[in-house]
Amino acid sequence: MPDDLFSNMGEERRREAAPLPSRLRPGNLEAVVGQEHLTGPEGLLYSMARGRLRSCIFYGPPGTGKTTVAEILSRSANMAYVPLSAVATGISDVRKVADQAKSRWGLEGRGTVVFLDEIHRFSKSQQDVLLPFVEDGTFILLGATTENPWVSLNNALISRCLLVEFHALTADNIEEVLIRAWERRTEWWHAGEAESDVLPAIARRVGGDARMALTVLERVTVLADGRATATLTLELLDQVWKDFQYYYDAHGDKHYDLASAFIKSIRGSDPDAALYWMGRMLRGGEDPRFIVRRLLVHAAEDVGLADPQALLVAHAASWALETVGLPEARIPIAQAVIYLSMAPKSNSVVEALAALDAALERWPNAPVPDAIRDRHYNPRIQEPYHYPHGAPGHFLPDPHLPVELEGLALYQPSDQGEEAGNEERLQGWRNQRREHRQR
Repeated sequence: MPDDLFSNMGEERRREAAPLPSRLRPGNLEAVVGQEHLTGPEGLLYSMARGRLRSCIFYGPPGTGKTTVAEILSRSANMAYVPLSAVATGISDVRKVADQAKSRWGLEGRGTVVFLDEIHRFSKSQQDVLLPFVEDGTFILLGATTENPWVSLNNALISRCLLVEFHALTADNIEEVLIRAWERRTEWWHAGEAESDVLPAIARRVGGDARMALTVLERVTVLADGRATATLTLELLDQVWKDFQYYYDAHGDKHYDLASAFIKSIRGSDPDAALYWMGRMLRGGEDPRFIVRRLLVHAAEDVGLADPQALLVAHAASWALETVGLPEARIPIAQAVIYLSMAPKSNSVVEALAALDAALERWPNAPVPDAIRDRHYNPRIQEPYHYPHGAPGHFLPDPHLPVELEGLALYQPSDQGEEAGNEERLQGWRNQRREHRQR
């Protein structure tokens, strides 16, 4: 009994010491704000809370209730709840949890919910380890990610789980969370006061992140305790907000707006603006790998063959990031941003792909001409293949397309940078092929 008493006292003190978002976590689906499409009477989570729990991937912006819902569902199903973070979990940990889950079935007759936060940080091989345990029901997997699951997760894992999208919270949703917290303030603060515009101001600033909103509220109350009136004011909020002024919603509207401004500044040959938007994203906590991925795409999409070196420079920035990390990698990343901004621009590759897509729609199954078919499996092919390296200029006008596609011109060189010389050479080759066909 004394052990139980001390254990309960320790648990109570742990809860009291926990941050406000954890202490005020909703205890049922009805209290979850902003996800009515899931928690309402017609919602998937509502049905699972009253029926059979299945493995799911929760995806959506941070601070929208993914962890909270996982805890609620495990309690409603009377299952053991094992929270893990992909950042600090390895394959051996997963197997250990699986062994414990199997024992629990035998000893207690109940299942286990494994909540794996930031599941996108698991490598493909780590994700594969989860598959047999999910498939045979050893445990129910509830994975949480802020990234697109179709990009960051194995198709095999996705096929074994339900995808559940959590919507971004609105400012009104956040204000509702704050009002509820404020009404319970004597549980975690005391019966202090607040100016009427403080809670709405917090709701507007946090970009839909309920966890951050509650964290900001708690910090403002700490500052208020040092004042004579213990009243929350906009002045105190502004002081606290200095620590959050570079807050960056890495998966919401601000993310997309700044990324768009960044790429359009490079495309518009404005290195000053491009550097500014790069700095805003990095200072706000954007994953630098996202930035270098955009540089790689831009180097091919908007600089292209006008300066083939651009793709190498972007790749070098990506390699430098993986090799030395931040903050040192800011230098090669900035170098790539400036290089791409100053480079001549051409979207001829993108235009060629658009023309290719149209051609594939029109001729999806055109046959390979006999002259360029493989001869290993069909030695009876009579049409000879002529080796162009033995010809003047290493060029022959022999056709490489089916008869119905001869004359197809997908690539149109621009007049920019190194690509400018391609037009005359390519047109000469096309003219020779056309004359050859006519003969």
